[in-house]
Amino acid sequence: MSTTADPLAALGSLPGVADSVDSVRRAVDRVYGHRVMRRRSNEVTSEAALRGARGSAALSGADWALEEVRRRSDFGGEGEPRTVGAALRLTAEAGQLLGVWRQSPTRVLARLHLVAAGKAEPDDAVGRPRLHGETVDEPLIDLPLPDADEVAGRLEGLAGLLVAGSAAPALVTAAVVHGELLALRPFGSCNGLVARAAERIVLVGSGLDPKSICPAEVGHAELGRAAYAAALEGYVSGTPEGVAAWIVHCARAAELGARESTAVCEALQRGAA
Repeated sequence: MSTTADPLAALGSLPGVADSVDSVRRAVDRVYGHRVMRRRSNEVTSEAALRGARGSAALSGADWALEEVRRRSDFGGEGEPRTVGAALRLTAEAGQLLGVWRQSPTRVLARLHLVAAGKAEPDDAVGRPRLHGETVDEPLIDLPLPDADEVAGRLEGLAGLLVAGSAAPALVTAAVVHGELLALRPFGSCNGLVARAAERIVLVGSGLDPKSICPAEVGHAELGRAAYAAALEGYVSGTPEGVAAWIVHCARAAELGARESTAVCEALQRGAA
């Protein structure tokens, strides 16, 4: 990253980023301007939460149909049910953590991991960054794993940037938070789920999507795991081109999430949802 006083803002000038930010803003404005939002915004928010959780779970290996997620009530088993349940819990929890995020992002990340991992990890490993020698269960992200010292340092640096505030567009900040958490994989498990929940918190808390009706997770899932992994590799490379490609990818995901909720609004207007 840049060494300027506001390195996140500097990323907004990377090639293609400004256009992507503008495109997301237009897509979000279209959803908020829909007539259904004037009287049924709570329904749109609930549906966006469900679809966002489904999308995040899909990227973590549990690619269930939306109606299956909607129908099921038991997510206590191993494997895919646990992943879907964790995604649903995180989506519900994220909206309760906005105030804390502004003051202590690391506390929120600890809480998100606690919510996601539940009893899947030993109690002394839940909600804290991994220590030297501890492994990470994140099979769908095949990138070099930073050591514990690097994780601690970069998490501290990221939290400092977030608390200090930035002139960067919300989309840029959200993409960096998402990318850093995936690159670091600070926890023993559920890092992808936590990273996408943190992205949602930034987009909502920044005011870009205050009602949480534009689930970027839907877009990430729609773009596919291969594109997600390739874009993340660009971010991890640290090159201006790679970081820009990741931010543009996240912007496209947010735009697709907004499009999904526009379709929900249209369905509600027709009485079909």
